[in-house]
Amino acid sequence: MSKKDTFFVCSNCGFETLKWQGKCDSCGAWNSLTEQVKELTKKAHAQVNAKKTSSFAELAGKKTQRISTGMGEFDRALGGGLVPASFVLLGGEPGIGKSTLALQLAANLSANQQTLYISGEESFEQVALRAQRVGFQSEKLEFLAERNLEVILESIVNAKAKVVVLDSIQTISSLDLPGVAGSISQVRECTERLLEFAKGKGITIILIGHVTKDGSLAGPKTMEHLVDTVLYLEGEREGDFRILKSSKNRFGPVNEVGVFEMREDGLQEVVNSAESFLSKQADLAPGACITAVCEGSRTFFVEIQALTTTTNFGYPKRLASGFSLNRLQLIIAILTRHAGLKLDNKDVYLKVSGGFKIDDPAADLAVALAICSASQGKALDKHSLALGELALSGEVRKVRKLEQRLKEAERLGYRKLFSVEAKGLSENIRIGQIPDVLKLFS
Repeated sequence: MSKKDTFFVCSNCGFETLKWQGKCDSCGAWNSLTEQVKELTKKAHAQVNAKKTSSFAELAGKKTQRISTGMGEFDRALGGGLVPASFVLLGGEPGIGKSTLALQLAANLSANQQTLYISGEESFEQVALRAQRVGFQSEKLEFLAERNLEVILESIVNAKAKVVVLDSIQTISSLDLPGVAGSISQVRECTERLLEFAKGKGITIILIGHVTKDGSLAGPKTMEHLVDTVLYLEGEREGDFRILKSSKNRFGPVNEVGVFEMREDGLQEVVNSAESFLSKQADLAPGACITAVCEGSRTFFVEIQALTTTTNFGYPKRLASGFSLNRLQLIIAILTRHAGLKLDNKDVYLKVSGGFKIDDPAADLAVALAICSASQGKALDKHSLALGELALSGEVRKVRKLEQRLKEAERLGYRKLFSVEAKGLSENIRIGQIPDVLKLFS
């Protein structure tokens, strides 16, 4: 016996409620609730049989053979390669290069694995044009243009594919559910069924998901808790470099990073990436400072660029690219309060060169030095490096993985270090409090 029941789902965040209302209680969006219908079926408890359990001693002796993607940088982000029967989500903004990267991966994997590339966005002719541009080499890769989930699952079985690349989840829909492709209910249900299919059949699936304007993945990140690994492809669309970063990985470390360069023939690996994000100028300009940030097991050297100008209006403007705006405002407040730097009538602009996005607090001191350098009009030595986290009290604190950063800095020829620990390079200048920063430019 079954009956129909209705509920309402927010198309912006996925919040569910039994009654319609004009404003979503979760995200605050107006007129975003859409009616959904579900069937409630009363079923008798089925007869079930117990399964044999396994001991951890048996599991500890088993070794999983990972699948190489043919791209060292991609394997690094995965933690060593693809795990069989895993479910990988590749996210990023539209136009960042996800489809190009996915096609290159599928071509590499098809050399040793039966691979199927499924596109719900493009026809065979459109994908063929991209394949020609990137120098497509594989003749074993199978292709399917389809948007219906049921047809896709049957086609995977018929093709006997071991690896499936699906572009993208926003275009896939199931006939069993109401709503259009890309809606919250369709995305969630299709992902769950693909996950169950992958685990049940032992198939590795790489799923592409677009990031929306507000930075969410396929709506309110409804898929991240379902998949095994989440990879984000980041970078400036006008720039050449792309950063592949893992934010979730059940089979390896998180925050591992792979670096690619966008060229006419597709995405190419950047193996020696330590100094890839630095400018090639002979000397640093006023307002520039170099810092070393750690992403996973790697160290990257980036240039922090700052610019200060007189405010034309009553309220000073602060803008940041590649750096947290809230963090920038915090550093400006610390410089104003503890160093006496007059910035209340100055617009402050900050940029991380090369399209790199910094979350490492070790870059705080470099940001402060760049702002002071721009304000005073004096440049720093191009062989200098700044490492330190700023406290609200004006104290400069130690950073993690200092030895790793300094070892790489010494290899690249950096001689001067600004930090709270006066050791590591040939010339070390101790900065224990934020007022010491202004003394460097006096």
